[in-house]
Amino acid sequence: MVFFARMDFSQGNLFGYIEDLQELTIIERPVRRSLKTPEEIERLTVDEELNDIERAVYLLSSGQDIQGTSVVANLPVLMRQNPAETLRRVLPKIREVLHVAGVEMQLTAAVSFLTVLQDESVSIHTYSHSFLHIILQNLEHRDAGVSNAWLETLLAVIEALPKETIRHEILNPLVSKAQISQSLQSRLVSCKIMGKLAYKFEAHIVKREILPLVKSLCQDVEYEVRTCMCRQLEHIAQGIGTELTKTVVLPELVELARDEGSSVRLAAFETIVNLLDMFDADDRSQTVLPLVKSFCEKSFKADESILVSLSFHLGKLCNGLYGIFTPEQHLRFLEFYKKLSTLGLQQENGHNDNQLQLQTLEQEKKYISVRKNCAYNFPAMIVFVDPKNFHLELYSIFFCLCHDPEVPVRYTMAISFYEVAKLLNSGVYTIHKELVTLLQDESLEVLDALVGHLPEILELMTTNGGENSGAESKLLSIPDLIPALTTAEQRAATSLKWRTHEKLLQKYACLPHIISSDQIYYRFLHRMLTIILTNNVLPVQKAAARTLCVYLRYNRKQEQRHEVIQKLIEQLGQGKSYWNRLRFLDTCEFIMELFSKSFFCKYFFLPVLELTHDPVANVRMKLCYLLPKVKSTLKIPSDKHLLQQLELCIRKLLCQEKDKDVLTIVKRTVLELDRMDISLDAFQKRFYENDLLDQEKERQEHLLLEMEQLEKEKQQSEGRSTNVNDKIFEKKRRDNKTSSVLAKSMTLSVSGSSSGTSAGKEDKKSKLVRSQSFSTQALHPKYSNIDKCPNKSSATGYTSSVSGMGKSCMLSFTDDTFRTRSTGNSGNATFPSSSSLTTSRNSFNSADQKNNGNKEGQSRKMSIKNRKSNP
Repeated sequence: MVFFARMDFSQGNLFGYIEDLQELTIIERPVRRSLKTPEEIERLTVDEELNDIERAVYLLSSGQDIQGTSVVANLPVLMRQNPAETLRRVLPKIREVLHVAGVEMQLTAAVSFLTVLQDESVSIHTYSHSFLHIILQNLEHRDAGVSNAWLETLLAVIEALPKETIRHEILNPLVSKAQISQSLQSRLVSCKIMGKLAYKFEAHIVKREILPLVKSLCQDVEYEVRTCMCRQLEHIAQGIGTELTKTVVLPELVELARDEGSSVRLAAFETIVNLLDMFDADDRSQTVLPLVKSFCEKSFKADESILVSLSFHLGKLCNGLYGIFTPEQHLRFLEFYKKLSTLGLQQENGHNDNQLQLQTLEQEKKYISVRKNCAYNFPAMIVFVDPKNFHLELYSIFFCLCHDPEVPVRYTMAISFYEVAKLLNSGVYTIHKELVTLLQDESLEVLDALVGHLPEILELMTTNGGENSGAESKLLSIPDLIPALTTAEQRAATSLKWRTHEKLLQKYACLPHIISSDQIYYRFLHRMLTIILTNNVLPVQKAAARTLCVYLRYNRKQEQRHEVIQKLIEQLGQGKSYWNRLRFLDTCEFIMELFSKSFFCKYFFLPVLELTHDPVANVRMKLCYLLPKVKSTLKIPSDKHLLQQLELCIRKLLCQEKDKDVLTIVKRTVLELDRMDISLDAFQKRFYENDLLDQEKERQEHLLLEMEQLEKEKQQSEGRSTNVNDKIFEKKRRDNKTSSVLAKSMTLSVSGSSSGTSAGKEDKKSKLVRSQSFSTQALHPKYSNIDKCPNKSSATGYTSSVSGMGKSCMLSFTDDTFRTRSTGNSGNATFPSSSSLTTSRNSFNSADQKNNGNKEGQSRKMSIKNRKSNP
C-alpha cells in the first residue's frame, strides 16, 4: 500500500518513468555488442587435427587467458596420459605464462600442481626437479589469496619430499627470507613453513637451525608476524618434544601472552591451551594457571577480545588443569562458566541513547557466540563437576541454555544433548523436560540437530529413567513425550524442509522399543499411512512407509495388524492414483525386508501380482523390477501354487504387453527369473544364512501371536476367578443358615478348591511374566541371538521348536500346568496340538473331580461318626 501511495501517475511523472526505461535499454546495448566478431571467432578457433600436447602448447603460446587457464586446469590429465611430453613441452610454457598470468590462472595452477602430486603421475624426484621451483617462485605473489594457495601446495609437497631436498631447496633459502629486511609477506610465509619443517627433522637439527629463526620472528616488529609465529609454536613444540618445549617454547609463550597486541595475546592463549598435555604439573601450577587466571580477570574488564576464545576453550582448560585446582579455584572457574553462560541475558534496557544501542548491537553478537561456546562445552563441564553433582551445580545453566532466546545456542545444546545424556547415565531422568522442550522448539534447525541421536537418547531415558523405567511403565519415565513427538512431526510436515521431515520419520522407527504398541497404533501408525497417501515428496513417503512397516512388525494385536494390512492393500495397492500403487510396491519391498517370507506370501503376494494388469505402464514397469525379489520369497513345495500364479502373470505380460519399454524389461526380468534358484522348505547350504534369518523372523512373528493369546487368556482367567469368588461367597452365605457341622465340611471343601485355583493362577502369572520378558528381548534389535531359550529339562520354562521352514514354526511348552491353563475358551490357532492340550486338560480336571469326591466322602463319613457319638 505504501508503494502505490508514493507513485504518481500524472503526465509529467509518467514521462519520467519512460525516460528511466530508455536508460535501461541503453545499459543493455553494450551486452549485445559484446558478442564475438568473426575475426575474434577465427582467432579462437583451433585446428582439430592437433593432438592434446600440441593443442596445449598452441593455446599457451597464442591463445587468450581463458584458454591458457583451461590448459593449466587440464595439466593433471596430460600428466597421466603422456608425462614425458608434458614435462618437456607443456610445463616450460606454463612457467613462462605464470609470470604475467592473472589471479584466476595462478589459483588454477596451484590446484593443478597439488593434484599432480596427489596422483603420483611422476616420481617425487622428478616432481621436485620440475615443479618445486615454480612453486617457490610464486610464493611471494602480491595477491594474498594467490600466495596462500601456493603456500598450501608447498606445505603438502614438504610432506612427500626427502630431507636432503628440503634442506637445500627450502630450509637454506628460508634463513634469508625470514630476516627483518624482507617483506611482510615473505616473513609470514617463513613462519608457516617453519611450523611444517619441525616435523621433518630431528630435534637437534630443529634446535640448531630452526629455533633461532623462531625466536627472531616471535620478536618481530609487526604484530601480524608475531601472531603467525605464535600459532606455529604448537607444531614446533610437538616436533621438538617436551624438554625443549619447556625450556624454549614456554618462555616465548609467556612473553607473547603479555604482548601489547590483542591478536598476539589471543594466539598465545589458544596455543597454551592446546599444549596443556605437554606441560608437567609444576609448569601448569606455576606458569599456566596464573596466566589463565589473568586472562579470565581481564576478559570482562580490559580485554573483551579474548572472551569468545576463552569461552570456547574453557571446557578443555578446566579439565586440563583439574588436578592442580584447589577447591576454591574449582569453584571460581565453575562460577566463571556460569557467568559466561548467561552473558547478555541480564542487560538493563533503561537507556535509549543511540550510541549505547549501537554498542549493544555490536556486543550482542559477541555474547551470543559466548553462550554458544558455553553450550558446546557443557559436556566437558559435567565431567569437571562430576555427573553426581549435575542437578545441584549445573542443572540451572542447562535449563537456561535449552531455553536461550537465540537459535544458535539452542542448536548447539540439541547437538550435545546425547553426550549429556550419556554422561548422566542413571541421572538422565533430570533432563526429561528439556528433551520435550527441544522437541517442541520453534526452530526446525534445533529439531534437526536433536533428531540425529533421538533413538539413543530415548533408549537411555527409558533404561535409566529411575524408578519408573520398567517395561510396563515406559511412558511414565518421559512425561509429555508422545505429544512432543507428534507436534515435532507436524511442524516438520508443514515446513518446506522435507529432509528434516524425512530424517524425523526414519528416527521414529525406534518407538516400538520406547512406548507401548497401543500408543504407536493410535498416535503414530495411522499418521504414517496418511503421510504416504497425502505427502508429495517421494523420500518422505518412503521413510513413512518403512517406519509404518516397522510399527506393523512389532504390533502385538492381530486384529490391528489385519486392519493395517487391509488398508495398505485397499488404499495403496488398489488405490485410484497410480502414485499410491507405486508406493504400495515400495511398501512391499520393506515388508520383504522386515518380515518373514511366509508373512509376505500370506498377505501381499497375490495383491502384488494383481498389479500386472495395472493400466499405467510405470506401475507395471516397477512391478517387473520387483518380481525377482517376489519370487525369492517362495518355498517349494509349500508355495507351489503361488509359483504357478507368478508364472501365469509373467506369461500374460509377455503375450499382452503393448508398451515397448515395459516389454523390454519383462523380457530381461524373465531371463533373470530363469536363472534364480528357489529355496526349498528344507535347509540348503547356499541359502543357509538367509534361511536362518527368515526362520528367526518367522519365529518372532509366531511369538507375537502367542503373547497376544496369553494376554487374552490372562484376562479371561481373571474374569473367571472373579465369578468363582462371587459364587463361593453366595454359597457360603446360604450355607450359614444350616447346621454348624455341614458349614464346617463345606468350608473345608471350598478352601481346598480355592487354594488349588490360586496356585494355578500364580503359576500362570509367572509364566506370562517370563513370556513377556522373553518377547521384549526378541523384539529389541540388540538381542540378535533369540534362540537362547531355557533348556527342555526346565520345569517352568518353554523351548522354541521349529519344524522345517515356513509356516510350521511354533512353540512347544513342557510344563503340564501351563498346558492346562493355556487352552482357554477361545480357539487357539497358534498352538500346535490343541487336541493333546485338551486331553491333558480333561484328564487333569477329572483327577481334580476324583480328589474332590474323595474329600467330600471323607467329610461325610466324619460328620456321620460325629452324629453317632453325639446323639
